[in-house]
Amino acid sequence: MPKQMKILLVSPEIHPFAKTGGLADIAGVLPKALRQMGHDIRVIMPKYKCINTAKFKIEPLLIEIKTPVGKLKKRGELFAGKLNKNIPSYFIGNDNYYYRDGLYNTSGGDFPDNAERFIFFCRSVLEACKALSFRPDIIHCHDWQTGLIPVYLKTLYASDEFFKNTRTVFTIHNLGYQGNFWHFDVPLANLPWELFTPEGVEFYGKFSFMKSGLIYADALTTVSPTYSKEIRTEEFGFGLDGILRRRAKDLHGILNGVDYEEWDPEHDLHIKKPYSPKNTKGKQACRDALVNLYSLRVEEKSPILCMVARFSQQKGLDLIMEGIDRIMATGAAFIMLGAGDAGYQSFFANLSGQYKGRFVCKVGFDEASAHQIIAGSDIILIPSQYEPCGLTQIYGLKYGTVPVARAVGGLQDTVKEFNIRTCKGTGFKFKPFET
Repeated sequence: MPKQMKILLVSPEIHPFAKTGGLADIAGVLPKALRQMGHDIRVIMPKYKCINTAKFKIEPLLIEIKTPVGKLKKRGELFAGKLNKNIPSYFIGNDNYYYRDGLYNTSGGDFPDNAERFIFFCRSVLEACKALSFRPDIIHCHDWQTGLIPVYLKTLYASDEFFKNTRTVFTIHNLGYQGNFWHFDVPLANLPWELFTPEGVEFYGKFSFMKSGLIYADALTTVSPTYSKEIRTEEFGFGLDGILRRRAKDLHGILNGVDYEEWDPEHDLHIKKPYSPKNTKGKQACRDALVNLYSLRVEEKSPILCMVARFSQQKGLDLIMEGIDRIMATGAAFIMLGAGDAGYQSFFANLSGQYKGRFVCKVGFDEASAHQIIAGSDIILIPSQYEPCGLTQIYGLKYGTVPVARAVGGLQDTVKEFNIRTCKGTGFKFKPFET
């Protein structure tokens, strides 16, 4: 490996610019680590409506690219800013595709043109490299929205001298989100129909962006050692386990890390009072602040539980729904923070009236609330059906908030089961998906 590599990290979301989940957190913190290692790391993402260009000092580069989408060439504009004040960050602008409420969907469902939006994005990334005269050694692609980049480099750009030394890494953050689209979207990508086979980009009659990345990338990674093994099984493979078994030698499970500059109770500006393992008084102050903020009626000896998660079936919300009465019968208070499926949102919002003063459901997401809730709670629940890695349990460990988690994926790798005999361990785990 060269001492310094030119790396372009490509992600559909990057914190702090735009975020819907843990993907953004990792895409925001990994470049910091790579830069500290001496690499020339840059990032690129779509320029969404929600991005605060003034706050992040994002400026137009006055560079226009024309990206083929089907028989047309669509205009893209390049913008630039800085991640962490020193990492070049590029944004591909096209208001028709990205100036919308939401990154991929609204409460009514996914945008119907997501295939076209991310066909444009993937090919625009390669055109942007050429326009910027940046020849990456590695293009690091994250999740299905970037899955066509490896395909393009092996097909339409295979003879392009500009990319002759470029290799791709494709990271699976969640195999359950695959970007599978109508097969007649293939011509929009300008890919030959010969690729639409079970050995290529076809997946049960659909045009699959995730499968495209898995087939054509030079190397594959996912976000925990256990998940890298799980996705090679029928139970967790979502139909792609055969491909992943065939590419086992190219698949690496690398555990996610977190940004401890941002997630550190000793220096966290979002919380009521700092604390550390050596001085835990601030933890009680954070709990008291949480009680006051949400008008909780909970006895001092009773725990405050929290769950900070996307409201989706994957996150194990059905278990919470099934067991909520028994949970509340213990006298605990429970705070949920998240957004997503409207059915889950409605169910948990209604519980706030049933258990007034003891159950709170805050629909939506903001960083300050996440920090305050995790810091002030005693226990954090992560009962996921499957969990590629998970970050909230790692935040909980840092903030002295005990994780209770299902023993799958990254939860298995990060939470060490408490042993009552030795008094060693960091949390509690369960395996069967039942209450």
